Amino acid sequence: MTPGTRSLSAVVLSAAAFALALSVRTPGGDGDAPRAAAEIPAPPPAPAYWKGNLHTHTLWSDGDDFPEMVADWYKAHGYHFLALTEHNVLAEGEKWSDAESTPTRKLAVKKYAERFGPRWAEYRTLGDKKQVRLKPLSEFRSLFDEPGKFMLIPSEEITHSFAKRPIHMNWINVRDALKPLDGKDAIETITVNLRQVSDQRKRTARAMIAFLNHPNFGWGVRAEEMLTVPELGYFEVFNGHPGVRNYGDATHASCERVWDVTNALRLGKHGLGVVYGMATDDAHGYHEFGVGKVNPGRGWVMVKSPHLTAEGVVKGLEAGDFYATTGVVLDEVARDGNALRLTIRGEPGVTYKTQFVATMADAKLDAAPKLDKDGKPLPVTADYSPEIGKVVAESNELRPSYTMTGKELYVRAKVTSSKQHPNPYEKGDVEVAWTQPVVP
Repeated sequence: MTPGTRSLSAVVLSAAAFALALSVRTPGGDGDAPRAAAEIPAPPPAPAYWKGNLHTHTLWSDGDDFPEMVADWYKAHGYHFLALTEHNVLAEGEKWSDAESTPTRKLAVKKYAERFGPRWAEYRTLGDKKQVRLKPLSEFRSLFDEPGKFMLIPSEEITHSFAKRPIHMNWINVRDALKPLDGKDAIETITVNLRQVSDQRKRTARAMIAFLNHPNFGWGVRAEEMLTVPELGYFEVFNGHPGVRNYGDATHASCERVWDVTNALRLGKHGLGVVYGMATDDAHGYHEFGVGKVNPGRGWVMVKSPHLTAEGVVKGLEAGDFYATTGVVLDEVARDGNALRLTIRGEPGVTYKTQFVATMADAKLDAAPKLDKDGKPLPVTADYSPEIGKVVAESNELRPSYTMTGKELYVRAKVTSSKQHPNPYEKGDVEVAWTQPVVP
């Protein structure tokens, strides 16, 4: 044979070997049906809901721990996804931080080196200061991302203000960092910044959303400034930071009251869609735990999706197929025709009260401004009828349900347990869950 040629017998042998490879029998089969050499295994059943926190800070902004340590905490505590939402920055590029500036920082560096090893932590001396390098998301996410179990979602908190009133929004699954834009008032400030996300989503064909953070922080955003923004689809009804005033006060409406006023007027007066409610941590502190500290583990969302992907999470949020919670677990939230049904995962010795909250179509939507001692209007959410956001049914069962009459603008459910929160936002808090408003 000439070099580079093969004998007929070799060709026949190769063909026979190839045919044999294709005819591998399926175990337990009839021996006649060939199968592919490597079948793709079926994915494991996904849980009904994926647990995640969409508001978290690290040393990349004003948190007190390394992003690897924060991700490690959430994964170890049963979360499936986490968004690291630094102020006006993504965790990318080169960044160094003082390693010994405070006792807390020294402790953080010590724990970091012990957890990930001295060869992982990188140091330098600049002048007379020892610094530690903060690794970007691209360098550390592979330590934590695990298909079907946990993922990190690149995100950012746009931190802005209008007339010294804080207006913050979180972008979820962002590709490029966004810088805050100014508006002529609070409404326009919210609008133009939400449109930045919409523009980037269209430009990149990447699934992403944005939501308004802690409206009562610094009394930054009123219901009247939320109810006329078409682009607004989500806000934090609960935020675990002890300084955000979730519950309002004698003058200011609670975040839950703001939620009802916003949805009632959007649906009943302005022809806009509902705003969904988030629960988040807004965690900054990871070394001292307790009431008054800005800790993780206080509030999260449970998002239904067939797969644990950033796109799946975003789509579940967009569909309203999620609930917000500080600890109560719902195995099911379902709408069957006009019925809204819940299945609560009960715990021994714990009782649950479900309140179905609604605003009827005939409720008065007029506002009465709140006045100061001199009779002048206060710059706060106005007073509205108690018919907005009223309790229309209650249940102590683990499978409560409410049948809509068609006269409701929307209906949502709030489940309050008797179980004390292990690290509460405020002393005495019990675990709670909120479902999203549904429209008849």
